[in-house]
Amino acid sequence: MTVSTEPLALLSRALEQVTTVIARVRPEQARLPTPCRSWDLRTLVNHVVNDAQKFVVIARGGAWEARQDDVLGDDWLDSFRHPAAELVAAWNREGALNRTVQFGSAELPISWQVKQQMVEFTIHSWDIAAATGQSTTDLDPELARQALDFGTENLKPQFRGSEEDGQSFAPVVAVPDDAPVYDRLAGFFGRTPG
Repeated sequence: MTVSTEPLALLSRALEQVTTVIARVRPEQARLPTPCRSWDLRTLVNHVVNDAQKFVVIARGGAWEARQDDVLGDDWLDSFRHPAAELVAAWNREGALNRTVQFGSAELPISWQVKQQMVEFTIHSWDIAAATGQSTTDLDPELARQALDFGTENLKPQFRGSEEDGQSFAPVVAVPDDAPVYDRLAGFFGRTPG
């Protein structure tokens, strides 16, 4: 069986993976620290739900909004499932993938945005799994490979730095080249694996 590496298929798999790790979270874990610098688990899952909602707007042709609202209800899984399903449906609409997106001064095919969304959900599935003691070796290795390739190509040094300086990404954490792919992905995105 051949597994598709088309952007939308990868995004769908990443959304399924996040759904699986969120389903395993217990309410008493809400205040656990995460690999995402100052975020506890509740803040991280709220961010993931926010992103899913905002990505639906982008998929429907709207603009990104940077603010983070508190959108996490009592049932975290339900809070994520609805926008995740909406996101897949929005990208599957006729013509949704036949346009471009402005990123800085560049105009890129919309498939770039779909890949970026896949990366976001892939790394955060690792973050949630790592924070809650779930196995990270059970995560989809192809998603990690694709996310690492995309990140290596697109995440420029000027986007790295301290949280205090408003940078979203910490400096790369050195990880051996022969480490598991999710450890390499985590290190690339400034997390300390294992």
